Amino acid sequence: MALDTEAAIDRLMHFLAIEGITGEEQAIATAIRQSLLDLGVPESAIRFDTANERIPLPTQTGNLIVELPGTRDDEPRLLFSTHMDTVPLARGAVPVRKGSRIVPQGETALGGDNRTGVAVLVTLVAELFKQKLPHPPITLLFTVREESGLFGARYLEKADLGDDLAMCFNVDGRSAAHLTIGAVGAERWEIEITGKASHAGVYPDRGISATLIAALGLTRVHEGGWFGKVEKDSKFGTSNIGTFGDAQGRAAGDATNVVTDFVKITGESRSHDARFIREISGAYKAAFHDAAEQVRDHEGKKGKVKFTSRQDYHPFKLKEDAPVVLRARAAVEAISRTPEVKTTNGGLDANWLVKHGIPTVTFGAGQNEIHTIKEFVDLAEFDSGCRLALALATMAE
Repeated sequence: MALDTEAAIDRLMHFLAIEGITGEEQAIATAIRQSLLDLGVPESAIRFDTANERIPLPTQTGNLIVELPGTRDDEPRLLFSTHMDTVPLARGAVPVRKGSRIVPQGETALGGDNRTGVAVLVTLVAELFKQKLPHPPITLLFTVREESGLFGARYLEKADLGDDLAMCFNVDGRSAAHLTIGAVGAERWEIEITGKASHAGVYPDRGISATLIAALGLTRVHEGGWFGKVEKDSKFGTSNIGTFGDAQGRAAGDATNVVTDFVKITGESRSHDARFIREISGAYKAAFHDAAEQVRDHEGKKGKVKFTSRQDYHPFKLKEDAPVVLRARAAVEAISRTPEVKTTNGGLDANWLVKHGIPTVTFGAGQNEIHTIKEFVDLAEFDSGCRLALALATMAE
């Protein structure tokens, strides 16, 4: 499969240099749109949806959607997706090419997650047009706020992606040969503990320490085997406490001489088993309610615990003989690589795309050490990702 590798790398360097952390994707979306126009995509084929109006967090723009007519119109439409946003650590990133890698110039993340995906999809269009390659109808989807909760994919309207949509290939990961066909689901939750303030030196017994309730609750969770890696009766999952503070996210408590009257804890539960996710979250809820019973003031009054949760994304697992998986395997072999089918313990846009009824396989394009200042893009793997996208788009059914 022919590919202008240097043009693809130039494209990647261009997109890496444009800031667009999660929720602030307007600049990168504008750059993608302009690049597609420069390649000859009609303005009428490029549009933004209204997902940002439904996302419960401030989001500058909707998902970017591009519809390309096919030269083989008798075949079902293919969807290629990736996300536009980067993690906040990539703010101010300056990409530098060093041999076979692209690295950040300073103490930032690079943003290869997921500007590699952006560059792959724009390169796909460039090569289809340049080489005049036959292909079915294709829709490109560039989502927002993936890094902060898969929100762009979650609030997507499937009808906005075109008719007769058969399958999707999502670009997000390290290796082009690794085909992710399943992923965990997750719940995020908050625990609000309301105690009662009093002078910790003069009347400590008149207070109800929210901090103590929190500590006892966490102890119960840990002793019960519900924290971190969780294994119960052949069921597996994970949980974590993310923040421990007051309502504004600051450290809990005002001073050492005041019994803490409020603590807010945030966390998550994950598993490939949707029921077990709820079981893990339920263990946290029960542990903190039990802890509240143990901490009382001099009159026997106790604190209050409010536990709220929301499903972040659903777990999924495609069958290995599903048409989307078979096409992905054949395409990997077509670029002279050996396909490796796997599942992941991280969330992907694919979680929500599958939930929307679109079978989705995810493959990588060179991301490494993501979300850290050691992040880099492996250019050989990026090249493979571009070639894989071309093979997926052009191979006959």
